[in-house]
Amino acid sequence: MGDLWAIVASTATGDWAGRARYAAAMALYQQGEMTAEVLEVYRICSRLDAEDALTVLALRGIGADWSARIRALRTAG
Repeated sequence: MGDLWAIVASTATGDWAGRARYAAAMALYQQGEMTAEVLEVYRICSRLDAEDALTVLALRGIGADWSARIRALRTAG
């Protein structure tokens, strides 16, 4: 389970990084860890390897709790 969190919190920008984050996000969504709105942002960002989903969430004004959780993981990192 920790691997999913590491992937979804990753800031990697290489090929397929966005798709890997979306796959991890889908698994976490299925476990009840995120809302459908947040998952949709990861879907949108999945083809944009260099796009940080947290930036898009902030622009849309959604997922504040999720963003805080991911920022904490990145800081602990």
